[in-house]
Parts: sequence; structure tokens; C-alpha cells
Amino acid sequence: MSPTQRANREKVHVIGCGAIAREILTICQVNGLDHIDLSCLPAIWHNTPDKIVPGLKEAIGKARAKGFERIFIAYADCGTGGALDRLCEEEGVERIAGPHCYSFFAGNDDFAARWDDDFTSFFLTDFLVRQFEAFVIEPLGLDRHPELRDMYFGHYRKLVYLSQAEDEALKEKAEKAAEQLGLAYEYRFTGYGDLTSALKTA
Repeated sequence: MSPTQRANREKVHVIGCGAIAREILTICQVNGLDHIDLSCLPAIWHNTPDKIVPGLKEAIGKARAKGFERIFIAYADCGTGGALDRLCEEEGVERIAGPHCYSFFAGNDDFAARWDDDFTSFFLTDFLVRQFEAFVIEPLGLDRHPELRDMYFGHYRKLVYLSQAEDEALKEKAEKAAEQLGLAYEYRFTGYGDLTSALKTA
């Protein structure tokens, strides 16, 4: 075993969604989690959840080849329909609890308690506000065919911005996004929610 592999045995390798990389790094810095080694899969898989489980399986194999024994998955189910939980069981690893990042950022208990009121809400996080055009408008073709907006969003009533870091520029951008989609706008500051405690106990 190489010196790098021996050193990696003492660390926790976190495999996360690229859409929450900034938040993971901030949590590690603020809380002195120097033992965490982070790698991320492409954030755009947020729109193609069928790629998540195969990508994670490959990433777990690569991490173990580098000597990591402790591995944590910084993904919620994220549209995998339970396939991620089956992978975690097969590989003997854990993931952050929750159905998706909106839930664990809000706090899974709080998100569930609000669900009756939020059933017709479209959610954005800091990352998705920053990448609104690339992750929402362009993939749906709304930049080319704005007339499709009501077909996609006609059953939504409001856009809820779940904010991790209070930023006036992002608030303004999120409000414009709601206007662009023809939805009412609601702002909620969540901080990092359950992500912080999950990383601390990984």
C-alpha cells in the first residue's frame, strides 16, 4: 500500500453532487472538517437522474482503489426512485437522508411539514438561481420557445427560493426567475439545513 493510500484510510471520502460542492466546501471550512476529501459528479445530472447511480458506483470503486475505506454519499434520492438506496446497501455506504436537496437544505422534517402548502411550488437553491438559464430555461427550450412556459409550469403556483447564503444579487435574480415563469415568489433562508449535521457525522 502506498503512503497516499495509507493516509486516505484515515479520511472520509465524500462523493457529492456538483450542485452542492460550494456548500460542502464551506461547511468543511467553517467546521474544521479537514478529514473530508471531496469529489463531485456533474451538477447537470440534476436533470438526468438515471446517470447518478452508475456514476456513483464508478466513483465508489475509484475511491476504494485510492485507499478510502470511509465513504459518504452527499446525494439525497434525487429522482433515482430508490436505486441509490439499493446501491448504498450493496456497497455498504451511507447517504444524506431525504428525497432531494430542497428537502435536506430546508431540513427534512420542516420540508415534510410544509408539503401540503408547497405541493404546487417550484424550488430553487443558490446553485440553481446562479445557473437558472443553463439548468432550467435552456434544457426546457424556453429560450427558443417561450410559448411552452405554461405547458411546463401551468400547474405550479409559486417559486420558492431556498437560500443557503443571504445574497441580495441572488434574491433579485430569483425574483426575476419567478416573474419569467409567471409564478408568485417566496424567499426562505435555510442555511445548509441537514447537510451540516450529515457531514459532521459522516
